[in-house]
Amino acid sequence: MEYASIDTINDLRCFDSATVFNAVMESMGGSQGGTELEGRGGIPENYTGPNIRCLLPELGRTVGYSVTAEVTTNDTGSNFADWDEWYAALNDVPVPIISVIKDIDSRPGRGACVGDGMASLCKSLGVTGFVVDGSVRDLMGIKKVGVPVWASGVVPGHGIFGIVRVNTTTTLGNLQVQPGELIVADEDGCTTIPRNIDPTVVLEHARIIRDREAEAIERHLDPSFDYEKWKSSQ
Repeated sequence: MEYASIDTINDLRCFDSATVFNAVMESMGGSQGGTELEGRGGIPENYTGPNIRCLLPELGRTVGYSVTAEVTTNDTGSNFADWDEWYAALNDVPVPIISVIKDIDSRPGRGACVGDGMASLCKSLGVTGFVVDGSVRDLMGIKKVGVPVWASGVVPGHGIFGIVRVNTTTTLGNLQVQPGELIVADEDGCTTIPRNIDPTVVLEHARIIRDREAEAIERHLDPSFDYEKWKSSQ
């Protein structure tokens, strides 16, 4: 697959996840009906639900390519994959990377999927954020490492922690994520840019949306603005 230039990724980092969602929607132009992105009314659902929360908002926004893993945090079993597969997958993707982890345990979230040691190792491999459908631990340690985290919760402990699948399509926070998708993550949550949509096109729409919304907000906050002016602009 083709990857976006680092300049495009850096420019995308200037936009919040809500604006990127709007930009993806406008990039689709209503022509992507019938795909896995289509939600009710044809609006894409390329964003996480409220159960995936930004746990370290002070570390700011991040953008990166998804590398996915499905894990069990406590269940025993003999069908585990080798962790080397996951680290190799991280090594094979251009930076920046967002590690997407789903806890498929019989008791998801009971044990942590990420801690500060794992965060420091992954950071050395180009990971700029974790999106976890499950729990993390050592949150202040992860903060010191400097890798932002989106997860469903925090616990102090971990279990056996086995990896089941690496770099397959997975669903977390009601969002389907494919390997290699660009993710923009901030305080609101995470928005994906599907692989069949050119990120430079999304970026162009994001710039237009930013200017358009800034003009609208300025107009709405003008003391002279009222219902009649709104009605006449429709």
